[in-house]
Amino acid sequence: MAGMDTGQGLLEGLDPEQRAAVVAPRGPVCVLAGAGTGKTRTITRRIAYLAHRGHVAPSQVLAVTFTARAAGEMRTRLRALGVHGVQARTFHAAALRQLRYFWPRVVDDEQWQLVEHKLRVVGQAAHRVGAPTNAEALRDLAGEIEWAKASLVTPDDYPAVTAKVHRETPLPAEQVVQVYATYEQLKNRARTLDFDDLLLHTAAALEEHTDVATEFRDRYRCFVVDEYQDVTPLQQRVLDAWLGNRDDLTVVGDANQTIYTFAGASPRWLLDFPRRFPEATVVRLERDYRSTPQVVELANKVIGAAHGRPAGSRLKLVGQRPGGAEPEFAEHDDEPAEAAAVAARIKDLLGAGVPASEIAVLFRVNAQSEVYEQALSDLGIPYQVRGGERFFVRPEVRQAMQALRAAAGTPPEGTLAEQVRTVLAPLGLSTERPPGGAMRERWESLHALVELAEELASTLEDMDLPRFGHELDIRAEAQHPPTVEGVTLASLHAAKGLEWDVVFLVGLVDGTLPIQHADGDDEAVEEERRLLYVGVTRAREHLFLSWALSRSPGGRRHRRRSRFLYHLIPDNHPAALPTRRQRDGALLSKNSLRNQAKRQCRVCGGPLVGTMAVKLGRCDHCPSNVDEELLLRLKEWRSERARQLKVPAYVVFTDATLTAIAEQRPADQAGLVAIPGIGAAKLDRYGADVIALVNGSSSPDPEGM
Repeated sequence: MAGMDTGQGLLEGLDPEQRAAVVAPRGPVCVLAGAGTGKTRTITRRIAYLAHRGHVAPSQVLAVTFTARAAGEMRTRLRALGVHGVQARTFHAAALRQLRYFWPRVVDDEQWQLVEHKLRVVGQAAHRVGAPTNAEALRDLAGEIEWAKASLVTPDDYPAVTAKVHRETPLPAEQVVQVYATYEQLKNRARTLDFDDLLLHTAAALEEHTDVATEFRDRYRCFVVDEYQDVTPLQQRVLDAWLGNRDDLTVVGDANQTIYTFAGASPRWLLDFPRRFPEATVVRLERDYRSTPQVVELANKVIGAAHGRPAGSRLKLVGQRPGGAEPEFAEHDDEPAEAAAVAARIKDLLGAGVPASEIAVLFRVNAQSEVYEQALSDLGIPYQVRGGERFFVRPEVRQAMQALRAAAGTPPEGTLAEQVRTVLAPLGLSTERPPGGAMRERWESLHALVELAEELASTLEDMDLPRFGHELDIRAEAQHPPTVEGVTLASLHAAKGLEWDVVFLVGLVDGTLPIQHADGDDEAVEEERRLLYVGVTRAREHLFLSWALSRSPGGRRHRRRSRFLYHLIPDNHPAALPTRRQRDGALLSKNSLRNQAKRQCRVCGGPLVGTMAVKLGRCDHCPSNVDEELLLRLKEWRSERARQLKVPAYVVFTDATLTAIAEQRPADQAGLVAIPGIGAAKLDRYGADVIALVNGSSSPDPEGM
């Protein structure tokens, strides 16, 4: 490290933006770092540069990130740069270390221990107030308490806050409050702390004890926060307590990768950083060294279609790698066909020399893994499930299999699928999907068994309940291969921070991505779009995107490909026309295709090519004259109508149709039906409302239709 004594060697190999971030003077620095732009390399070089230049001693640096793996990687890189003694930890690990040190001074008592079995304490609290105590309910309640504490929401404030932000609660808000308050009482009586308490008590120690704050701030002079878009209000409070009135802070983040708002995370501190620190150095890292230009282009299209993007999130990646293969799109009749096609493609890739560890299959919900586990097992391809258990190892699936075996002797009445539903109903298979959380995951797993029963009954004539149970046993046994390096199966959330040479994004249908319970909430839908963006940017070289029109072979092909895929699939792609036919509800006749081809752009007069151009009445490259205020009113109206009808928002009108209305401003029914996709049924149901909104009325009577 002799060549790095003054830090100059640390600048070698950096691009101009990375270099600017590394050499920025001490003080507030904000690095807006897109996916694959080398943010870890940049911030570790910055820490090392400050240390080598003598601006700060390594032991005076506190760097925090969100996973122990990321913190460990940061320490390893710093050691390789000759920098020893930097504290690189997660928020919770840093708080625990500080609290243990300062506890004797701030609490006149022996040190409280961490809760060993949190769910047990939540269960005791739930039992005392008469709330459900099954495993999924307790997991959801524990998660809700964690969200509340991370969001600095007390039990007293919980009902008002959740109502204000329209948060779906696992139980009625008043019952959650009872469990939350009782949980805190039980924990305090036992003199124990949970992980959120570590942060709360650390912040309080610094805020309320001057001597503690002085000693801490003498020790740590420079702070670095990675993944700053994921901080919660509680973590920001701790960071503020660490800083005091100082500003020696470097933050790194990407608002386009904010996918944890359900857990209390918020990008607002990242986006507001230049406002909070007007003198801050702001650096944008947009050169993508991870993915091919083709993958980068698709990622930019995904996030470029997002609504309401604040200025700080408008990073546009620029691919730096040599060109590669174009992303591939594929539509399938059913999920088993989709999974079989993915498995076959993986087998070809393995045969071509691609390591199994460099291939990932990513999906939105964990229950989707089962069909891919089966397809890979059928071809003898090893795999590993990341961030979740294999399907047949999940507790609810094991319970279901036991219940089905027990019922095989005296099956209930009905078809095989009806029998399975009856057996699984006591285990949590309700007729309606729960809104989210552990109950929703359990329901998805149980529902997957029902759909498997439907699939087998439609393909095997002699399939009954005993044979179905036997089939499940065979599949469970086959899907326990030896633990070896294999293809990764993971949810999109679990894939955050990882990357592979080859990525398959599967199950891309509306109702799954975006998830069904996000519909009608624009912010929730946008988070789902960011989730797809995260998935796309995991791929280095090859990217495959696919969806299936039905769950089971021979099933009704009623699914729509994800709305996020519009504008991504070329109009002449084989997958485009079938989905368009499905969306419009009927096969396009030759006459209608000819009529469509004759349509002209209302701006330039040229022919309109593609579904979206026809709907908007203008070419893609012609300027939009959308009335933003009208578009906002239309979306608010659509959300309300969707809630009343209990349907997803796009069932009322798609975003594209609303945009077309806001651009063309039809003043009467004739103008409204001239927009493709608005037929007689929608005209009867929604026409008066829409025309009233276009003509300036802000509050049509939804009940009058």
